[in-house]
Amino acid sequence: MIKIRGMDIYLAVLEREDCKKLHIEFEYDVENATDTCLIGQSHEKSDEWFEDIQKLQHGKNIRLGIFLNDGTVIGDIALQDVDHVNRSCSIGMGIAKYENRNKGYGKQAMRLILGYAFNHIGLERVAAQTLEINLSAQKCLEQLGFVLEGTERKAVYFRGKRFDRLNYGMLSGEARLMPS
Repeated sequence: MIKIRGMDIYLAVLEREDCKKLHIEFEYDVENATDTCLIGQSHEKSDEWFEDIQKLQHGKNIRLGIFLNDGTVIGDIALQDVDHVNRSCSIGMGIAKYENRNKGYGKQAMRLILGYAFNHIGLERVAAQTLEINLSAQKCLEQLGFVLEGTERKAVYFRGKRFDRLNYGMLSGEARLMPS
């Protein structure tokens, strides 16, 4: 079983109960919006999410829970669409509750999984996307060493408006993996 330790957090396999807890506690941040939105989904959807994780785990995706050192699950992070031929993937991360955001946990989780991607799996490129209005994600990605590679103009319709989707990339030698 995988467990990657950081300073304030660790990454580990998500169990069914962790998925339920994250699903129940998820608080959508309209100011720092993401493409996906779970508003209006029943708690039974967390079982489907868990099953999807299990189907894709260690093949196409590597999804782990973000846990405080006391064992409390606060979010999830994933290397997605892993392409072993081209040694690349995309990355996604979420922290469920507002009270655990903007404390550096997400940045620590990103550093840990990027280290795993580059140093243990042998990936050479990781891509990330965010909306133009998600300034927190942009700041985090740039601090980690991601480079803005392009903009999909007006690609996402949200709140009655169209927004640009920003595409970031990082090559293995560009990662800033040391603790903050």
